[in-house]
Amino acid sequence: MKVISLVPSITEALFDLGLTEHEVIGRTKFCIHPENKVKNVAVIGGTKNIHIDKIRALQPDLILANKEENIKEQVEALMDDFKVVVTNVETIEDNYYLLKTLGNIFNKEERAQQFNLKIYDVLEQAKLDSPVKAAYLIWKNPYMTIGSDTFIHKILAEIGFENIFKDKTRYPEIQMEDLADADVIMLSSEPFPFKEKHIEEMKTFYPDKKIMIVDGEAFSWYGTHIAKCGDYFKELLAEIHAMQR
Repeated sequence: MKVISLVPSITEALFDLGLTEHEVIGRTKFCIHPENKVKNVAVIGGTKNIHIDKIRALQPDLILANKEENIKEQVEALMDDFKVVVTNVETIEDNYYLLKTLGNIFNKEERAQQFNLKIYDVLEQAKLDSPVKAAYLIWKNPYMTIGSDTFIHKILAEIGFENIFKDKTRYPEIQMEDLADADVIMLSSEPFPFKEKHIEEMKTFYPDKKIMIVDGEAFSWYGTHIAKCGDYFKELLAEIHAMQR
């Protein structure tokens, strides 16, 4: 079966489940994992600006899209000519069923189940002793954070953080003063590429707060990615525990 993935984390999952470059025939420019395999796969645009003519030329049997990451009108245009599966992952349970579905489609059920078990194990092993109030920022100018109906929120909660914006939905804009209640401010490495200089900027407002860059992929890439983040989460939580002493 020839498949095109319009979602970076799903592209990674397909290869993790055992598909090859002969089966995954198209991807977005943001599909960067696994690097040694995606480099051989045709690029069909970005997640928000798909080149439909390139997809037509590849003649896939199946296209995998995502409700949040892709543009509805573009996906609907593809549906006129191709079989399209639109995914929607907001919870750990959603992710479980995503992998289960991919396993069923590509006859990789056992491999999918192994990843699901590993993900539950990783999240079970990474737990704070007591809740820590956190703000997780995904954008600058304006500052944007995450509400309770996002996958990032669910991962934060799963490992023991309390999102101070849990009463919000999706990705609200916030002001610097809205961060006052956070014990830790997390600046995600994506989609906005926060750097150390941004920590220094925030320190002028909050000199005593813990402000840190975090791996955006570890919190936002669903599919198989979390299964590989066990060491990262342990190191992150060790840093938070040190802050609490």
